[in-house]
Amino acid sequence: MVDTGFPPFDTTIDKTNHVLKQIEQAYGWSKDQRNLSYHALRAVMHTLRDRLPVDEAAQLAAQLPMLIRGIYYEGWDPSRVPVKLNREQFFDRVRQEFPYDVEGGPEQLAHTVPLALREHISDGEWQDLKSTLPRELVGVLP
Repeated sequence: MVDTGFPPFDTTIDKTNHVLKQIEQAYGWSKDQRNLSYHALRAVMHTLRDRLPVDEAAQLAAQLPMLIRGIYYEGWDPSRVPVKLNREQFFDRVRQEFPYDVEGGPEQLAHTVPLALREHISDGEWQDLKSTLPRELVGVLP
């Protein structure tokens, strides 16, 4: 447990570390490779965020741990979304933002990251999220 002296910060750092650790475990990465799990989280979350309508993107963000919410919103321009992406374009975008080779490629990455975040998202929001995506992208989410 981190001790910043401010409990809300300690909690969000712990939750973020837990999510990053789940991504690392899915790929067999060590804690020394934390930059990979961070970049994976960022790439998938930014691609998903930009594909969603503004209201749905904000509703999803509201359920994320505070630190992950900051990563999610970093660089966001709500006037430029949603970006229409088909399945191939979605994975190409993840690949552009995460330029490392990983087992299963961007398809597996796009499955692993939301799975690591799933415990922070209510069932209702998860269903809303899936119902907002086009049919060919619904299968991306676990």
